[in-house]
Amino acid sequence: MIASIRCAILSSLLALVAGCATVPETGRSQLLLVSPSQETQLGLTEFEKLKKSTPISKDASVNAMVTRVGQRIASVAPLPNAQWEFVVFDEPKTANAFCLPRGKVGVYTGILSITKDEAGLATVIGHEVSHAVAHHGAERMSEALMTQLGGQLLGSALQSNAAQTRDLWLGMYGVSSQVGWTLPHSRQQELEADHLGLIYMARAGYDPRAAVAFWKRFKSYNDQHGNQHWQFLSTHPVDEVRIAELEKLVAASNCRVSGTRRQVIVALLQRNAFQLQQPPLQRQPTTEAAE
Repeated sequence: MIASIRCAILSSLLALVAGCATVPETGRSQLLLVSPSQETQLGLTEFEKLKKSTPISKDASVNAMVTRVGQRIASVAPLPNAQWEFVVFDEPKTANAFCLPRGKVGVYTGILSITKDEAGLATVIGHEVSHAVAHHGAERMSEALMTQLGGQLLGSALQSNAAQTRDLWLGMYGVSSQVGWTLPHSRQQELEADHLGLIYMARAGYDPRAAVAFWKRFKSYNDQHGNQHWQFLSTHPVDEVRIAELEKLVAASNCRVSGTRRQVIVALLQRNAFQLQQPPLQRQPTTEAAE
């Protein structure tokens, strides 16, 4: 048993070394144990399922706007081998959007009343595209694999203990890994996608200050709908934290997009190193515009 545990530990260490990667723009190190081909296939499969199971908007003007804004963001986002596709799903009660690997972007009509205009829409699409650029989905799957391996190692180490004791320790491991690592890191990914989204907005010619305005509107939307829960149990940062982080980035870049000024803004946003904030416990909206 000891030999098998040692082998498992060695294998996990080798996987950690082999899976080390770096997020574009922010330079954060990340663990990617899922191959690009696996990530792509999962994304394409899920996107096709959604298109078959969810109504697609027939509003020509809305479809044209989403495609227009999406293509501007796509033109400046470093997503190699992307096969961009922009689909508007006719779900008025769903205030959400997403971008799957290979540039498969979905926008639900419920978010459009909050985006208000093309700059607001660029905030949402820029954020979602950033998740794909940073391979956040593959990173989450990789971390889940490592957490599962940790549980298996712990279970093997406790094999000689009583079943009740073993179950207690495994339960504690599950809760602590979720609350202590998985959820905080998910919130870090969200803030990172906000940061990258500002960069892509500026590159595409949108005023990054519109991102702050959008998230303030989204906070009002969440407040009106009473969707609140504790941040430490959430995959997303509270709106107040998100807005404060965006305001700092925008203020640091002194945003005013016009001509060569756009290049200066992009450079300043890129220089602003991403840092995970650990805010005090607050209540968090359950309805997310960024997944």
